[in-house]
Amino acid sequence: MKIIDVMKKIILAFLGCVAITSAYAQETKVERESSTEEEIITDNDKYKVETNHFFDNWFISLGAGPQVFFGDHDKQVKFFHRLSPALDIAVGKWFTPGVGVRMMYSGLSIKGATQKGALSHSTGVDVPGKGGNGYWLEKQKFSYYHAHVDVLFNFSNLFYGYNENRIWNCSPYIGLGWTRVWEAPQTHEVSASIGVLNSFRLNKAWDFNMDIRGAFVNDRFDGEEGNRWGEGLWSMTFGFTYKFKPRGWSKSKTIIRTNQHEVSALRSELENVNLEKARLEEQLANRERDSLLVVKQIAVANLVVFKIDTWDLTDEARVNLGMLAETIKQSDADVVYTVTGYADAGTGSKKRNEKLSKNRAQVVYDCLTKEFGVPESQLRIEYKGGVGNMFYNDPRLSRAVITKAVVE
Repeated sequence: MKIIDVMKKIILAFLGCVAITSAYAQETKVERESSTEEEIITDNDKYKVETNHFFDNWFISLGAGPQVFFGDHDKQVKFFHRLSPALDIAVGKWFTPGVGVRMMYSGLSIKGATQKGALSHSTGVDVPGKGGNGYWLEKQKFSYYHAHVDVLFNFSNLFYGYNENRIWNCSPYIGLGWTRVWEAPQTHEVSASIGVLNSFRLNKAWDFNMDIRGAFVNDRFDGEEGNRWGEGLWSMTFGFTYKFKPRGWSKSKTIIRTNQHEVSALRSELENVNLEKARLEEQLANRERDSLLVVKQIAVANLVVFKIDTWDLTDEARVNLGMLAETIKQSDADVVYTVTGYADAGTGSKKRNEKLSKNRAQVVYDCLTKEFGVPESQLRIEYKGGVGNMFYNDPRLSRAVITKAVVE
């Protein structure tokens, strides 16, 4: 029984330790999470969007309209006698607002003309004015299909930026495909396509389309060779496109995480520097009394931090600059201070960072001189452009202006 009691006590003690450890871990996790602040910045550049996932921005479309065949006997047959119905069915995806791909089936039937006795899809009916009395042309009709893959370029988004509410989008395209004639004499040929897809927005999910397309095939496509450069199809179809969810693109965003413990540590270090400065000043003052040395009194260095891509002063920064200004005015009037601007080299272009660092230095200079009355003769502006992380490996602390005395 004693052994059992001892085992129970050991198990209870172990469970207690586990519970305490778990609670401590949860508190530590909460503390770490609460010590980190997130700042989400939305990029308003209309040419930048977030990355598209594979299952985003798929669409399906259906259209119908007239088509005309360009074959061996176009001059002998009136244009309207060669018109026939066309059907388009497509599925595709936009990879970016400006570039997409679709797979399309096009087809139904073709009307044209062929020589008598050529056995190339003749209907046995003479072409008006070209047949009879042993003359040489008969009407032609045959069924076919055209499967092709097109690469689409949305010029509206490429040249004017992404706008999900734009009424009209113009998308030229090029494509390659495969055509086949079902009826004897059967043929199958590689095709090349070029066209323009005009999309008119109805709502978030639906567009109305007008698709103008030309397709080129080999001269033997209709079963009769006439020593031409080739044969072709021109079509104009009208229909609708349905865009599956998720659709559209989100604006590009930047998430900046700041560890408040590190900021607090930096502030604590600055306070220690101030205390050390006070100690040194007192020590120097004592030595001045003892050795009659002349020591210039200077103000402590000051750090002002800015939000990303701005040079606006916060109220907290103005308060700190006000205290710095009073110290400068009470210190040696012959001491000159540098107001040095910095930017974070990890974000923005070199030219943008040059402008940011210069403007940040200028607003601090203006605040000290115009708002708090520091003599301009005691200040000098410098700017360094984009720099690496200067403190605690934190890029936020490099978006700053440092004001300190020029030591000569």
